[in-house]
Amino acid sequence: MAKNIHEIRDSIHVFIRLDDQERKVLDSRPFQRLRHIHQLALTYLIYPGATHKRFDHSLGVMELASRIFDVVTNPDNVTDDVRNLLPELKDQNKLQYWRLVLRMAALCHDIGHLPFSHAAEKELLPEGWNHEKLTREIIQSSEMQEIWNSITPPLRANDITKLAVGPKEASDLTFTDWETILSEIIVGDAFGADRMDYLLRDSHHIGVVYGKFDHYRLIDTLRILSFLPSCEKGASVEPALGVEEGGIHTSEALMLARYFMYSQVYCHPVRRIYDIHLKDFLKEWLQNGKFSTDIQQHIKMTDNEITVAFMEEAFDESRPIHQHARRILRREHFKVIYERNPNDVRINPEAGQSVFNALKQEFGEEHFRRDRYPQKGGAPDFPVRLRGGQIVSSLAKSDTLKRVPIVSVDYVFCDRKIYGRADEWLKAIRDKIILPKREEDINGQN
Repeated sequence: MAKNIHEIRDSIHVFIRLDDQERKVLDSRPFQRLRHIHQLALTYLIYPGATHKRFDHSLGVMELASRIFDVVTNPDNVTDDVRNLLPELKDQNKLQYWRLVLRMAALCHDIGHLPFSHAAEKELLPEGWNHEKLTREIIQSSEMQEIWNSITPPLRANDITKLAVGPKEASDLTFTDWETILSEIIVGDAFGADRMDYLLRDSHHIGVVYGKFDHYRLIDTLRILSFLPSCEKGASVEPALGVEEGGIHTSEALMLARYFMYSQVYCHPVRRIYDIHLKDFLKEWLQNGKFSTDIQQHIKMTDNEITVAFMEEAFDESRPIHQHARRILRREHFKVIYERNPNDVRINPEAGQSVFNALKQEFGEEHFRRDRYPQKGGAPDFPVRLRGGQIVSSLAKSDTLKRVPIVSVDYVFCDRKIYGRADEWLKAIRDKIILPKREEDINGQN
């Protein structure tokens, strides 16, 4: 007897289940491609366990998003004022439709990722393109449209697109309050299933505990709440994804997990320099120095093709981009010669740039790379329902959330061949280099 429900073993969520209709998406060419895209790019060169793929993560996001949906739409967890703001909650047929849309959007939210995920995205796509735009193109493609139309009831590609990328990446589309809430369940800054899964999954495979938090408790306390997001005159109450007071500590744990994973793993200096060497390689290896935005070409390009190119280039000194590949495969990456510190920043907020410029001028530009990552903001603000029924801002309720640090790194890397000389030179005049330029010097006056 044929199975209607298919079970997939998962290292984080134990079992992930799909029905026959959903499996069509799982078996599609665009989704199967994610088996060959590393979740954390070249991080496995530092943490050997980090070999998990976007395929696993996408399944995990679907699982978590489904759990969140079931909790926040449970009639026992919905108040009358929220039902009045979101009439979809009163219609079981609509809820069934949107639950399926949510699951497919969560499954496909990363389907547009380039090889090695985020490592090379910003500089190696044409202007105006990113992985979210590629995701949109794939969801809307004829190959996927055929699958959406074969599902009962048929799914609208635009609905899947909205939930998969959210309002920020689909500003040309009009979102209802309901669609905004559902997109938050997947890609939201506060409680997005995308963030929850990558923190849990990355920490598990890397072998650290920084990214772990009680996601079971957190999901059980999530609610759609009516919230006044500002004190402006005439501002209206809006529905927003928030949390019961009993879940505030697990919310804090989630935000702290994100901080620790960024500071200890995602911004690890060796991980960052491998991304830079990868970009250097791809700029010369790719035609015109960019990835193709043609969907058929995109689907054919995975980590595998680039890894083969690494092998061909790294061990043959006659190859044109031998050096870039060698730095990666033979672990001859540039070393940190300078990194941001509070004392230098107090003297000169652009100390890293000053050091980078001075080293390039003294030893040559080709021997140095700089990497700066300033986090865009701290913990997001979200509504919290107190035990007495009052709804307040999370930043007003939690001193911990107000104090979650912002990750900011500024590294200067140096070629190993000249590291000793460059380091000795820098130590001798470092204090002079980081002094901010006087205005008359900037203007070329004495």
